[in-house]
Order: sequence, then structure tokens, then C-alpha cells
Amino acid sequence: MSDVNRIVLEVAPKKSFASALDWPGWSRSGKTRDAAIQVLTDYAPRYLKVAEIAGIDGVLVAATTWNTIDEVSGNGATEFGVPEHIHDVERSFFAQDELERQIALLRASWQYFDEMGERVSAEMQKGPRGGGRDRDVIVRHVIDCEPNYARRIGADTPSALVATPEGLAEHRRRVVARIHEVNENQLETKWPLPYFVRRAAWHVLDHAWEMEDKDLTGKER
Repeated sequence: MSDVNRIVLEVAPKKSFASALDWPGWSRSGKTRDAAIQVLTDYAPRYLKVAEIAGIDGVLVAATTWNTIDEVSGNGATEFGVPEHIHDVERSFFAQDELERQIALLRASWQYFDEMGERVSAEMQKGPRGGGRDRDVIVRHVIDCEPNYARRIGADTPSALVATPEGLAEHRRRVVARIHEVNENQLETKWPLPYFVRRAAWHVLDHAWEMEDKDLTGKER
């Protein structure tokens, strides 16, 4: 792919999302469309670590040459903090080289999340009123959501499968196999593949970065 700088926007009155289509998981929100784009840009060094796991270059260049190809009105999900909209450009399938690139970045997102969960403190920094979840609760939430996401593309991954590390690895193997199957046979699924990969990677990275930001390792408690 020659251009890897495409972004799409969801704009709602109180919150907007900017998502990099060519970099699954690189989706950030802000109070306005311009603020969302700025936050997306500011996260380039953080997403770079994910791309490095995948062995893919181009993150920093993309962040300086964004090309907005679609902007839609957001909804309650947008304002709640979820990039919910499926853009028309995502109602398609991947070319073979782009399929492998997207899968590599999804796998890298999983790996980044897993490693973050092992590295950060068990206790997370709380909000001003003492609210917020600790590490193990965040990790369990993300893992428990993975089968629900996978069902959107028809992957055979029962919820109980992710209860162990071995089961989680098998779940992810099945997801990748299903991505290949859907793309090669151009199967219709509840979530089109481009949106599924973007949304699935976003969820794990959003919480990986949450844990990183709230890590208390080396800090006074």
C-alpha cells in the first residue's frame, strides 16, 4: 500500500474520534474533531511501539500527512468513548498484502497488551474520588470481550475458551484463521473485516495505554 495516512472521523457534540484506517488500533478521541486529530497525532510515539513489534514502518510519516477521507456525525456511543461507526470505505475486503499487514498489526496489539499487563503494577492509580479499576480487572475485561468481538465475524470462539493463557492463544489463532477465511471467500459478516480489525485492536490498545498511564511502579502510593 502506497498511502498509509488515511483517517476517518466521528464527530459528536461532546466528543469526537479520529481513527487511522491503515493502522488498526490507532484511534483516539477529543472534545472536537480537531482535538481528536491532535490526540491521534500525539499518540504516534506510542503506536510506533506496536508497529515495531509488527516490523512495519511508516507511523511517524503518517502522523504528519493525515488525509481525512470520511467524516460522519457521531452518536451516543461516540460520546461514551467508542469508535462505533462503520465507514463506507470499510465495507469491503483486503487485498492480500494489506490483509497480512493488518493481521500483523492486530497480533502486535495483542502482544503489546499482554506485555503491558505483565509489566504494570497490580494496583492502578485512582481518580480524584478514588474511582477506577485495578490491573487484573482491566485485563479480565479486555480478554472477556474478545470472544464477543470475534462473533461479529463468525469466529468459533466460546467465551470459556479464553479462561486460560493457552485458551486465549487458541482463541486468537481461530480469529486470525477466520479473518483469512472471510477475506478469501468474501463472506458477509456483521462487522466488515476492516472495521473488525480496527475495533478489536483499538479495544486492546486503549486499555493497554490506560494501564500504562495509571501504572504505579516506582511511584509513592
